[in-house]
Amino acid sequence: MGVSDKVAEMIEDMLEQSGGMLIIRRNDLAGKMGCVPSQINYVISSRFTPQRGYIVESKRGGGGYVRIIRRDMSASEYLMHFFAAIGDSIDQRSAEAYIANLTGAGFVSERERDLCVIALSAAPDDEKRAGVLRQLTLAVMKQNK
Repeated sequence: MGVSDKVAEMIEDMLEQSGGMLIIRRNDLAGKMGCVPSQINYVISSRFTPQRGYIVESKRGGGGYVRIIRRDMSASEYLMHFFAAIGDSIDQRSAEAYIANLTGAGFVSERERDLCVIALSAAPDDEKRAGVLRQLTLAVMKQNK
């Protein structure tokens, strides 16, 4: 497990223990994890995003902190954020990451994820892939209601 995975896991554990709201200092967490504060910034900005159901507030400076709040979203709220994030085009790697996010959130099974990845790889370009991703997501989530 890499440093980013360990940091993300630690933040998730801390969020769980604190009831879904956490205030951390980058420097303190970096010291505990044996990494640099920029690694903490990277993990927070890449893994604790609104599309994944998090609200992040940050204050920089000497007494700076990061507040992370986990929001429980309904399937329709999740879809709204998901579709907004996809945009008009998406490359294969990003599409696979979105499908993995849906799997992690419990909206898509691992089998459905694998089938979606195969279908997305057949899209002729990034614009068509975005449309296929939206249609697949709607179909799978409708089926899983």
